[in-house]
Amino acid sequence: MTIDTGIRKMTGAQMVVQAMKDHGVEHLFGYPGGAVLPIYDALFLQDDVKHILVRHEQGAGHAAEGYARSTGKPGVMLVTSGPGATNAVTPLQDALMDSIPLVCITGQVPTTLIGSDAFQECDTVGITRPCTKHNWLVKSVEDLAEILHEAFHVATSGRPGPVVVDIPKDVQFATGTYTPPSQSRATQRYQPRLDAEAGRIRAAVELMRSARRPILYTGGGVINSGPEASRLLRQLVEMTGFPITSTLMGLGAYPASGERWMGMLGMHGTFEANMAMHECDVMICVGARFDDRITGRLDAFSPNSKKIHIDIDPSSINKNVRVDLPIIGDVAHVLEAMVSAWREGGPQEAGRLDEWNAQIQVWRARNSLAFRQEGDVILPQHAVKRLYELTKDRKTFITTEVGQHQMWAAQFYGFEEPNRWMTSGGLGTMGYGLPAALGVQIAHPDALVIDIAGDASVQMTMQEMSAAVQYGAPIKIFILNNQYMGMVRQWQQLLHGNRLSNSYSEALPDFVKLAEAYGGIGLRVEKAGDLDAGIREMISVDRPVIFDCCVQNLANCFPMIPSGKAHNEMLLPDEASDDAVANAIDAKGKALV
Repeated sequence: MTIDTGIRKMTGAQMVVQAMKDHGVEHLFGYPGGAVLPIYDALFLQDDVKHILVRHEQGAGHAAEGYARSTGKPGVMLVTSGPGATNAVTPLQDALMDSIPLVCITGQVPTTLIGSDAFQECDTVGITRPCTKHNWLVKSVEDLAEILHEAFHVATSGRPGPVVVDIPKDVQFATGTYTPPSQSRATQRYQPRLDAEAGRIRAAVELMRSARRPILYTGGGVINSGPEASRLLRQLVEMTGFPITSTLMGLGAYPASGERWMGMLGMHGTFEANMAMHECDVMICVGARFDDRITGRLDAFSPNSKKIHIDIDPSSINKNVRVDLPIIGDVAHVLEAMVSAWREGGPQEAGRLDEWNAQIQVWRARNSLAFRQEGDVILPQHAVKRLYELTKDRKTFITTEVGQHQMWAAQFYGFEEPNRWMTSGGLGTMGYGLPAALGVQIAHPDALVIDIAGDASVQMTMQEMSAAVQYGAPIKIFILNNQYMGMVRQWQQLLHGNRLSNSYSEALPDFVKLAEAYGGIGLRVEKAGDLDAGIREMISVDRPVIFDCCVQNLANCFPMIPSGKAHNEMLLPDEASDDAVANAIDAKGKALV
């Protein structure tokens, strides 16, 4: 009897495709070019890995990110050498900052031409070193299989992130030995720690039990750890009764309808979340990294609290904020240990959190997200709220571009489950949402996928509407059209003396005609009374839709913590007076940007 070990001879191009199959890749986002034609030829001769032809390499990367974020699987992209690789830099950096598992295969000129300034040559490994978790230049076909397996392992293990495998064209043509993942030693070189030290778990639980003003501060690491992490987080909240908030990337890990939910925190977070963060005595940071959009002024950030930081990435510990108790490990593993340790300790002291909960209710009563929809002009907050109400009972995935609309989506669209919210957090990449929606729709063909967009941001990758039409992906592009680069205009108004320098779009396209030009459906709503009917029509169409929602031009996104200010120095909707704005300016009259 012959045992099939999976070891066999094949070309480098065939190895790339075989490795994708062996790692469960079903969809690949890419754009062909001379340096990857052998791989495209290998793709042509099989049917297991489906290639999605995007219109720009940046679109391939963001589509792969959306695919990864919504499935928990690695997103895979394939681009050619030179400009193909450099166009991939933006999504690679985006994935690095938001911890998205992304495997990027790039073509390279033949090894004999490297360094000769050959046609479409660039130093891909050098260029992408700062924006990847790891990268490789494959110099021999005999190394290729091992590197491909290691790339998938590195991208998806520990803190997820993007990797690049740069493959010269002669390596793709060459024949070598392919070894399957089961017989590879690639996973042995990188083994991140999953289980935390038991003593640190006990210390954390003791500190939590002593807290009078605790807060759970959660981030994208909970989502990345998988559905079990979200389940355990919800269990921990129920057991402890602790209030919980989240970063932009962590929305959905705990349900927005949950009793202990305070909303998102940070620059455009709720009053209650930010005030609780400022006044807490014990903070449990779970899978977040204390970035500047959350902390505000570092020397005034949560000044009187003991800080517990749970993260799988040791480099994130004490990077921005000094913590009292670091816990290194996978979120799901750590939360499971914490839940067990808390349960062993028995019930907590009765009434211990009553005063804290009462104070949070006082802050919540401030209703910092209040708005009033009156008349025909549509408020952007109202548009997102109605979109939520009319889609919340469906299997809905939301992507966004970047700007005011992104923050309104985070504030007013309630996420009950993880992996339903795809946005560019750390890098803030305009143009992310449309291709990300394409990736999500490819992964979930029966779901309702909506990109909440801005009129400026969406134009950066609008060409991916063509890909959506080609592959029958019925994505919905819900544009909050205010004719401005809204967040830029808001900062110019509040912090730069209302000097609106180049933030107004004087020549916007007719989005309805643009949708039709691509072969999709275009809808426009200009009055509040027509909004619900328009949204229902958008949902009912089984084709890509661009929905042009004309909203109030100069609406501002509040609450807002001016850059460089503390959590208790927020600007609220009814407090954005001249005096309040003046307080956001330093003593020398320079805007704090």
